[in-house]
Amino acid sequence: MVRLRDIAQRVGVSVMTVSKALRGVPDVAPSTRERVRAVAAELGYVPDLAAQSLRRRASRMLGLIVPSSTNPVFARIVLAIEERTYEIGYELLYAHTLNLIQREEHSIRRMLARRVEGLFLYPVSRLQPEAHFYQELAAQGTPVVLLGLPGPFCQQFPYVTGDEEGGSCEATRHLLKLGHRRIAFLTGPLAAPWAHERLAGYRRALREAGIEPDDNLLFPGGSTIDDGAKAAEQLLADLRGVTAIQASSDLVAIGCGNVLLDRGVRIPHDLSLVGFGNILSAACYRVPLTTVRQPKRRLGNAAMDLMSRLLRGLSAEPLRLPATLSIRASTGPPPTTSP
Repeated sequence: MVRLRDIAQRVGVSVMTVSKALRGVPDVAPSTRERVRAVAAELGYVPDLAAQSLRRRASRMLGLIVPSSTNPVFARIVLAIEERTYEIGYELLYAHTLNLIQREEHSIRRMLARRVEGLFLYPVSRLQPEAHFYQELAAQGTPVVLLGLPGPFCQQFPYVTGDEEGGSCEATRHLLKLGHRRIAFLTGPLAAPWAHERLAGYRRALREAGIEPDDNLLFPGGSTIDDGAKAAEQLLADLRGVTAIQASSDLVAIGCGNVLLDRGVRIPHDLSLVGFGNILSAACYRVPLTTVRQPKRRLGNAAMDLMSRLLRGLSAEPLRLPATLSIRASTGPPPTTSP
């Protein structure tokens, strides 16, 4: 390993001068600074970031913990945060929870042990109203920004999210304007706050149209393609005059749509289908999917804006960004006869 002493001996200056030159301290002559940096590059010098963080009591690192960065819901949010982190000269540490509570707690403790200066966190959903570990995290004082709606157990932290209820309401209104009156809804995970808001938006739009929501048209949709396929099997067993299906996420809509198309159901001629999220594959699905567009890169940038305020010791308020509807080929007027 190349040390500052090795560079100092090659240039013919003190170790202190080398240290100042590499840090850009102005009391080093420009010519000396250039010679030091040239020799450092020639020798392959790599600074000891751990030692630097101990000296200045700042790690210049941020932590990011999500269920999985391969999930298309998070891919663009993660990219936006990583780009902004790079721009301000910080490093970004990643961890995945896989939606497991124990793995989440382990990942957070590990990042705190690495002295991250702030955490971006997508909480693992819980049915319990309190989580002792989140109380510990708040008391510890590290800046935290939540990615998505908080559950009751973590509402003390600022967050960024899209307009979950408003976006879902707009999707249902779209189906109602097309003439649909029997609209099935594939719900999300029971413990997920976003799932409750999307269901609330669906119900709100129905009531605005003078239609009382029918719980018989609710089917557990979960959050994955496989979950959507299972929901479609249940729905096909008893359509109850359904002419349209609204899913709580694009992945669920795609899983449902696969089963429908494989069974000979024509989308949208027999059944219309709507998703939520506008993941990259929605536009190039077998039948391009009408869906609610979430501004994922903007959400990542907004999360970084909140974190920047917290790092400067300022307050940060929760932020909701508007969601808009992308109308594609998967929705149309209801059939003249039920499928």
